[in-house]
Amino acid sequence: MVNLVKYVILCILLHVNIIFAQFISLDITLDNRLLRSDEKQDILNLSSDIKRFFLETTWDDNYKDLEIQLHIQIIFEGVTQRGNLSIYNCQALFSNGHDLRYFDKSFQFYYNSGTNLYYDPVLFEPLAGFLAYYAHLILANEIDTYEFNGGNKSFEMARDISLRGSASDFTKGWDYRITLVDNLTRNIGLRKARLAWYIAMDLFDSGDMDSVIEELKNFIDGIEESFRDVGRDNQTQFFLKTQSTKIAAMLESLGQIEFLKDMEELDADRRKLYQASLETIEE
Repeated sequence: MVNLVKYVILCILLHVNIIFAQFISLDITLDNRLLRSDEKQDILNLSSDIKRFFLETTWDDNYKDLEIQLHIQIIFEGVTQRGNLSIYNCQALFSNGHDLRYFDKSFQFYYNSGTNLYYDPVLFEPLAGFLAYYAHLILANEIDTYEFNGGNKSFEMARDISLRGSASDFTKGWDYRITLVDNLTRNIGLRKARLAWYIAMDLFDSGDMDSVIEELKNFIDGIEESFRDVGRDNQTQFFLKTQSTKIAAMLESLGQIEFLKDMEELDADRRKLYQASLETIEE
């Protein structure tokens, strides 16, 4: 009876923890084709450990209902020995499935199957630190769509992790990650644009078209600011690529000829898409 009660309590606690976690699902792919059979055997539990790491951690106490669907691909390039440790050399791709995507071309970690994977803010561990870094990077961008610069805390957490990584015994790739989080943080124009765009979509669904047009103006101003301050960076370009069809459709439905002309200039790679919407309005 006592064991049953303990089991029920454990299930309740786990359920509550998942409810308040920011990542609602995780799709993970491990490409281990370059590993030997014994090396593959050593990482059999890695996928499930990473899933627990993301899904059962409360990353931010203020944003508990983000329901982020995370996608991770890890590509193993080989294993090197460092003393008694087997060091895995990998590439990785992190995505939220729509407008955020980060490719990391070089990271290293060791892995002990059966050991609980968790992030320790005091003792740096390369795998947990690497995963926590990208967790906070994704979170920062998601939170930014709820309030202006709302992701600052998570960006700072990611930066702190990257600084600790660069000072650790596993420095590979951490200088790049410092630069990445700094670039994302200072791209204020993109952060403004993403916030305005997601607000505009919510307002469009609720039928408040005057407010939609105001937010679309803020969106275009943000993209212009991004290009002016940091140039045509990869993250801004990827955001526009993933949202361009929706942007063109919304501007077309609202008859916003000038905004469509602005987008022709700002998103030149998809100029034909905006031109088609302009032609539809003018017919």
